[in-house]
Amino acid sequence: MEKKLVISPSPHVYGGENTLRLMLDVLVALAPALAVSFWVYGWNVLVVTAVSIASCVAAEWLLQRFLLRGPLTVGNLSAVVTGTLLAFNLPSTLPLWMVATGALVAIGVGKMSFGGLGRNPFNPALVGRVFLLLSFTGAMTTFPAVTDAVTGATPLGFIKGGLKSGLSISELASQLSYADLLFGFKSGSFGEISALALILGGIYLMIRRVISWHIPATVLGSMALLSGVLWLADPSSYMSPLFHLLTGGAMLGAFFMATDYSTSPMNRRGMVVFGVGIGLLTMTLRLWSAYPEGMSFAILIMNAFVPLINKYVKPRRFA
Repeated sequence: MEKKLVISPSPHVYGGENTLRLMLDVLVALAPALAVSFWVYGWNVLVVTAVSIASCVAAEWLLQRFLLRGPLTVGNLSAVVTGTLLAFNLPSTLPLWMVATGALVAIGVGKMSFGGLGRNPFNPALVGRVFLLLSFTGAMTTFPAVTDAVTGATPLGFIKGGLKSGLSISELASQLSYADLLFGFKSGSFGEISALALILGGIYLMIRRVISWHIPATVLGSMALLSGVLWLADPSSYMSPLFHLLTGGAMLGAFFMATDYSTSPMNRRGMVVFGVGIGLLTMTLRLWSAYPEGMSFAILIMNAFVPLINKYVKPRRFA
């Protein structure tokens, strides 16, 4: 059988990078958020993270060793990164068998079923997370209390539930602290709680040139634009753009999930289209869907459009 190697777009310059170094940089960038989560939620954070990583590594090794019978790739740490990111999208109190199940789906369905690293069209960690959310909704939306003001509910869930109960935005906003949202004293998936720690990790990745600014900036910028227009038009019904940027999966999604090489566009113009799509979809789902959060769904939806973006949004040809 004839084999084809298709690479685009050009030109191509070898930069001396390798998967192992890139994955190590991602793990270093995630360390501040993990530290804050451990400080806020305690040992459960480390247990859930360890089980998620071990399950992802074991699933990848077993599938390659006994089913796919291809070269083993667990040494490049991509499964470790997937396990860490999956854990960051989970409550710290999630039963460990559910964590292991989500890891198996992330690796088995989200990654290896498409041929492994670099061939998967959807972010594997988000595939695992959405599977768990749809299958075990109660467990995935039950969070330990962090403050008396927001007991067991994420800030996004607190606002959406309060509005349905007839409370005003001003009454709800008075019970929230933007300092808590920034530093991490809020309920939610434990890897998402500290916006500041995630921003520091994202800056580290940009300094190391693991990611570029285009996707994070356009994701967050489009979220701020849509929420800002609505907030200015009707501040009694909508929260401010700053609230939306500091809550939920905004920072984790923008810096760590949407920038996945395998599932994002290959050129900068495509990255801008991709990022804007994620930001607008996230806000649309947050404001008008049944779920208080929409980042995971938005990224997976835009992952599906990446082949079209790569085909039709191209850089200018040389010569």
